[in-house]
Amino acid sequence: MSRPPKPFLEEMEEGVDPSAAPPVPDGLPEGQAMQAVAALSQKRGSGLTRFAVWAFGALFSFALSVAAYDFVLGLMARNLVLGWVAFGLVAVAVLGGLLLALREWGAFLRLGRLDSLRMRAVEARTAADLKAARGVVAGIVSLYAARGDTAWGRARLAEREGEVMDADALLALAERELLTTLDAEARLVIEAAARQVATVTALVPLALADVATAAVANLRMIRRIAEIYGGRSGSFGSLKLLRRVFGSLVAAGALALTDDMIGSVAGGGVLSKLSRRFGEGMVNGALTARVGVAAMELCRPMPFVALERPAVSSLVSRALAGLVNRSER
Repeated sequence: MSRPPKPFLEEMEEGVDPSAAPPVPDGLPEGQAMQAVAALSQKRGSGLTRFAVWAFGALFSFALSVAAYDFVLGLMARNLVLGWVAFGLVAVAVLGGLLLALREWGAFLRLGRLDSLRMRAVEARTAADLKAARGVVAGIVSLYAARGDTAWGRARLAEREGEVMDADALLALAERELLTTLDAEARLVIEAAARQVATVTALVPLALADVATAAVANLRMIRRIAEIYGGRSGSFGSLKLLRRVFGSLVAAGALALTDDMIGSVAGGGVLSKLSRRFGEGMVNGALTARVGVAAMELCRPMPFVALERPAVSSLVSRALAGLVNRSER
């Protein structure tokens, strides 16, 4: 009968300090792509840098204008027909630039209108001012007057608006009737963006591919959410809105996922069974959903009161339903 093997002991070398060993990683993904997008959106150059960019831009525009002027005059002196053709092309280019500038200006005005309506709604509810509440409701109805997806809600609101004699009840009625459908559309946009970011992060191992995808997906998501609520932000308006969204999340310390949040999204031990890359994708998707909810709060003409604010865990669970097995969750 063979004896069991004796335990093998090896003495540690002298001078080895266990406390000097590197810490064991906790294995919890941190959403590096979304953290990078947040850092990029919050970076602003110094005053000297902005002044230098403005100066070089003004100089370039002036030089381009003088060159175009000399080109058109010189061409007219050589050939009158070609000169007028060049003049027409320059005029069309200038007109296109003005139209783009007007579109961007209109986008800022529309976003400002949403902010004004939301602030007035908060003030009317706080002061219990029925007249101010009716003004807010009239402004929101005017905002969505040409929208077919709010026609049924506007009709129901018109039937019941006269019966309500309380500011809080009137604002709650308007929120339920006018914003329920728009909130559902915004949730679908958030789920699609979260799914895209999570999938690319998990399946594409290219360097910076997740950061680029997260930046583009979040910018497109925020722009689409603004359009749903009547903002229709332009390029510069979307960038400003992106900066505002990430700024509010960073200021509130909300751009991070806690263990209980990840547990509610992925289930107790599922995340530990998955690859690190897949876990990173899930966290990036969850952070994208959190950004989308913040964008909803900034783009809505009324704050969440009568309707429930979408839960990030619910949005991520629905968005990642095809990536994580339902039985495991």
